[in-house]
Amino acid sequence: MALSILRTVLAILPCLVAGLELAVTVEKPNIVFILTDDQDWHMESLDYMPLLRKHIINEGTLFDRHYCTVSICCPSRVNIWTGRAAHNTNVTDVHPPYGGYPKFVQQGLNENWLPVWLQDLGYNTYYTGKLFNAHSVDNYDDPLVKGFNGSDFLLDPYTYEYYRAHMTRNGAPPVSYEGQYSPDVVAEKAYGFLDEATQHDEPFFLAVAPIAPHADVIFADPVQFNPAKYASRHAHLFKDYKIPRTANFNPDTPSGVSWVKHLPQLNDTVIEYNDEFQRSRLRALQSVDEMVETLVQKLDAKGLLNNTYIFYTTDNGFHISQHRMPPGKECPFETDIHIPLIVRGPGIPAGHTAGVVSSHTDLTPTLLKLAGSDRPDLDGTPIPLSAEQLASPASGEHVNVEFWGRAIPEGKYGNDAMSAMNNTYKALRVVGDGYSLLYTVWCTGEKEYYDLLRDPDQMINYLGDDSASLAADYTLAGRSFEHLVSRLDSLLMVLKSCKAKTCHAPWTVLHPDGNVKTLNEALHGSYDGFYREQPKVSFSSCQPGYLVDAEGPQEVDVWGDEYQRVTPSGGRQQSFRYHGDWSLWT
Repeated sequence: MALSILRTVLAILPCLVAGLELAVTVEKPNIVFILTDDQDWHMESLDYMPLLRKHIINEGTLFDRHYCTVSICCPSRVNIWTGRAAHNTNVTDVHPPYGGYPKFVQQGLNENWLPVWLQDLGYNTYYTGKLFNAHSVDNYDDPLVKGFNGSDFLLDPYTYEYYRAHMTRNGAPPVSYEGQYSPDVVAEKAYGFLDEATQHDEPFFLAVAPIAPHADVIFADPVQFNPAKYASRHAHLFKDYKIPRTANFNPDTPSGVSWVKHLPQLNDTVIEYNDEFQRSRLRALQSVDEMVETLVQKLDAKGLLNNTYIFYTTDNGFHISQHRMPPGKECPFETDIHIPLIVRGPGIPAGHTAGVVSSHTDLTPTLLKLAGSDRPDLDGTPIPLSAEQLASPASGEHVNVEFWGRAIPEGKYGNDAMSAMNNTYKALRVVGDGYSLLYTVWCTGEKEYYDLLRDPDQMINYLGDDSASLAADYTLAGRSFEHLVSRLDSLLMVLKSCKAKTCHAPWTVLHPDGNVKTLNEALHGSYDGFYREQPKVSFSSCQPGYLVDAEGPQEVDVWGDEYQRVTPSGGRQQSFRYHGDWSLWT
């Protein structure tokens, strides 16, 4: 009898296993992704969103070391939705020929990005709001955006006009929403797509991208960047708010390099205007705050909240008055690249602050991981989300930052000369045990090194013309400034042209033996000569887009008895033999 039962169990076991696999497939999580536009961290915008705090921050995890890798709209959004660095997408501007929706299509990305991959994994996909710059009333169907079961996109040249939105729904001709408040329109579209998604058995992905708190932009001649507009119900708010008067707020002594260093100090009229500019941004965010609560309530009412991940972030940060700058972004300062990321969902600790380093390049790999797919061919890696993963994160300590082209001033008192200045640079943000550093090389040849543990407002550039005495006395982990810079430059050499694995673990390009995985380990004295003689990050000229011939050396030298000069994106150039002193290469 017992033998007969055992045989029966063994016979049906494959069916039971198949049934369990099917159940797991059915229970794939839903994903809601909220993407604001130009939202700051350092002017404390999150503190003015009580509903976001109630429903997402208090119920999820705040990633307090999250960064964008290119601080301007379209390149950053392409970075988010492809999991590839801007130097690999080659979408590096907001308009053609170097960026915008036409460049996205030209690069073959319309067939090879997150929504397409999610559909292949069995997801229904939806998007409403701003997608990319230069996606317009003229080219919205040339070609149609691929990868969405349902879409309602804001279109240029009306994208940033808060009361004059034009949108295309599922590829249909544009419809005008003149007189209606754009973030509220996008919110209503999101609720409708959520209702549509829940009528199907498949898991869903819903991206919601209101323009708040971006400036209200009118594409006239000249283009006008006006303060964000807000719904009348929020007009009474934040009248006493002032931008935090940090050390870098309109400083008495100039800071930065290139055009930043030559900005005049702001007068009282400009400062009051800038405070009001930020008040308008905070008011515009209130409609987003309300939308967050409604989405959570709708998910809860449908019984889906416990199986839905909610991501909240922005495309890039923003500065207003810091380093004497008018409203804008596009710089490597923390104001521009350090941005909010909050995640709520199954298994994610509530009310937790992560403390792990992450970037926008990691978001698509993270979303695909939740959907059941690993993509090591992408430039990012999944962000640790669960309590177990966060307890011993495998993430690194580096973020690659890059930019090409101009810094665009916004607001009434924007410095006209700024827009003509070249703002092309390569930067490296490193946050590890005992250090928090920014190293930047500009196309002008100027360089920056900020120690954010000692100088969180980035006022002391140790590579500035007047900082030689400071650099002479500077040490970190017992090593001199020269030794630190040589390591950072070599790491940036790898990251500025990295691809996939070499972006994930850049130190292994330099040290394939695996003995170096952090800056601390790279600082060992035995490597001093090796790093001193490495090719250096440089530019031959300032260019408005990613033109490799202008971006200096592309190869790095590899540590070892028999080593190669290699390109981080793949390939081998030369072979050398080590003789105990790198000056004796043969």
